[in-house]
Amino acid sequence: MNRTAFLIIIAVCALCRPLTAQDKTQIIAHRGYWQSRGAAQNSIAALENADKISAYGSEFDVHLTADDVLVVHHDETVEGVHIQTSPYAAVKDFVLANGEKIPALREYLEAARRTKIHLIFELKPHATPERNREAARLSVELLKEKKLMHRTDFITFNADAGKELIRLAPEIDVYYLNGDLSPEELKAQGFAGLDYHYDVMRKHPEWFGAAKALGLGINVWTVNDTTRMREMTEAGADFITTDIPHDALIFISSQHR
Repeated sequence: MNRTAFLIIIAVCALCRPLTAQDKTQIIAHRGYWQSRGAAQNSIAALENADKISAYGSEFDVHLTADDVLVVHHDETVEGVHIQTSPYAAVKDFVLANGEKIPALREYLEAARRTKIHLIFELKPHATPERNREAARLSVELLKEKKLMHRTDFITFNADAGKELIRLAPEIDVYYLNGDLSPEELKAQGFAGLDYHYDVMRKHPEWFGAAKALGLGINVWTVNDTTRMREMTEAGADFITTDIPHDALIFISSQHR
């Protein structure tokens, strides 16, 4: 679908919802503000730097090791070591690009307590339903212990993990990432919103209006250029996840002058 056709459909969808003063789209730093000085993806420095620029949220990825330690890292493996099938001792000393060791979730949340930023907690899919449920249970327990439930959202590609998070923590918003469920299906399963790649939303522009009508939140990932940001904000995205949060904040502010 070309941009003109996309915007025509969005304009029609917009007529279906009230023309009220819309809050500006919020910016989420993808794996933290990792392109900043002294940071790396999913590092504590990236979390802290996202907070310093006043991004709405900082996204991070979490795996459960074989001996039930939650670890903050995107990829399933670190230098050939598979996180989910290895003990924590096998991964804890690996060093990120900025010199930090891979953080355990406990360390990461301790650092988060010193910030004001919203936490966008991506629970990675695990090998079995049982491990998905255990990862969800331990994640919720740790957030409760650190008293961070009130400023955390969960996101996940795994619908079963998402439903378990909804069951365990009904007070937390859980968003679905995979892009294969309609807003109506997400609402029926108890999700708070959709968190889809911008290509999915461009193929289904009607989902913006449908999600709004159902009271679902809309996050779009990973948007790294202003043309796409403009499309997504005009379409009604509540949140944009990006690798360039500083530039995105400047762009969003310029749209609301």
